[in-house]
Amino acid sequence: MSRPFLVKDIALQAGLSLATVDRVLNERPGVREHTVRRVRQAIGELEKQRDQIGLSGRKLVLDVVMETPSRFSEAVRQGLEQAIPSLQPVIFRARYHFAETRNVGDTVALLEALQRRGSNGVLLKAPDVADVRVATARLVAAGIPVVTLVTDIPDTGRQAYVGMDNRAAGATAAYLLGEWLGGGPARILVTISSNRFRGEEEREIGFRQALRERYPALGIVEASEGHGLDRDTGMLALAALRQHDDIAGVYSIGGGNRAIVEAFASLGRACRAFVGHDLDADNLALLRAGRIGAVLHHDLGQDMRNACLHVMRAHGLLPKSPVSGMANIQIITPFNVPQAAGL
Repeated sequence: MSRPFLVKDIALQAGLSLATVDRVLNERPGVREHTVRRVRQAIGELEKQRDQIGLSGRKLVLDVVMETPSRFSEAVRQGLEQAIPSLQPVIFRARYHFAETRNVGDTVALLEALQRRGSNGVLLKAPDVADVRVATARLVAAGIPVVTLVTDIPDTGRQAYVGMDNRAAGATAAYLLGEWLGGGPARILVTISSNRFRGEEEREIGFRQALRERYPALGIVEASEGHGLDRDTGMLALAALRQHDDIAGVYSIGGGNRAIVEAFASLGRACRAFVGHDLDADNLALLRAGRIGAVLHHDLGQDMRNACLHVMRAHGLLPKSPVSGMANIQIITPFNVPQAAGL
């Protein structure tokens, strides 16, 4: 196969590794046909871009800073890699700074380091606390656009928030659980990874308000600070179940769903209704096994594309017309799991 472009440029356009593209170009065995087609398509796309007059390959370094369980950060990474090729001729080079838990001081130090080293944009999922707000505002003041992901940090000058409407998501969860539980009486276990995240707080507010208005016979038992990690979340769920024998459903805001399901099973308790967030590998398996009822999901690939568009807009590479940041909420059940999910 001819190679009119550098391997690294073809790999970036195709969203594949350098090694995979090299195998295709050298026609080595063991490469799937759809991978070969993707490389050929990428070369065609690059040829079209080369033929367009006046387009430049502007390169932007993007830093993705997230405090979140690895299953979600990996989904974000995949979403960004899916989005980047569609943003040509701008070339985004992503640097990832992921941690499942990170204290506030370390988050601030990381943001300060990015300010010193320089960045063309920061995609940020971090707690909405005073020190982080100050560090974020300093990034913006230094001319580095910040786009918040999933959970917002307003009043910092950030360029935009990208993610779902968290209050609407909470109200949607209340509607599903209220209908499935017949309006009660019963209690619902609400699990939160940490009350430091504005997005999770807004989901809970939306959930409580809708439950109070539509299903007043349903009560709430809250379990917080499990950080979405299986071990910690499972321990919190076990403690709540042992203390309250009328818990009949779960709204998992912060993750760790496999451990919550196992907590019910270990006590021989039935979970009549379960709503979680995000179509990660764990939730896909739980949905397909019929162990949870629904997942509130949004298209991370589109979210990442919108986030990049906001960064491009901040650098004057797009018109100033607004780019919508709010993602549509999708209700995924065991019967409508996307065919491409989990591949």
